[in-house]
Amino acid sequence: MRDFMEIVKAMADENRIRILYCLKDRELCVCQVIEFLGLAPSTTSKHLSILHQARLLDSQKKGRWVYYRTAGPDASPVVQQALAWVFGALEQDKQIQADRQTLEAVLRMEPEELCKIQAER
Repeated sequence: MRDFMEIVKAMADENRIRILYCLKDRELCVCQVIEFLGLAPSTTSKHLSILHQARLLDSQKKGRWVYYRTAGPDASPVVQQALAWVFGALEQDKQIQADRQTLEAVLRMEPEELCKIQAER
């Protein structure tokens, strides 16, 4: 029950759902997620931390960058079911469809450049 409640709480925020969707089938560094959401780095990091603590995301450090992706096939059945539900339920959502275009623009930029741009803001 505890794992279920953590997942439900983690998914109770629109930005965290948007993060899950942008990480569907891909891995992104934190700076790419920041650019995608258009939120402050600290706010984005908090959202990522909550999702990671609920085991909905996996992370990997590569050099100075941390990359996130949705939990893989070795995740618990509850996590897998939660992710499948989110992805299926929101496939046609207008915000998710708009986010796809934003994500495409972010993916055209190199993570190193994004970090430089964000540091200058």
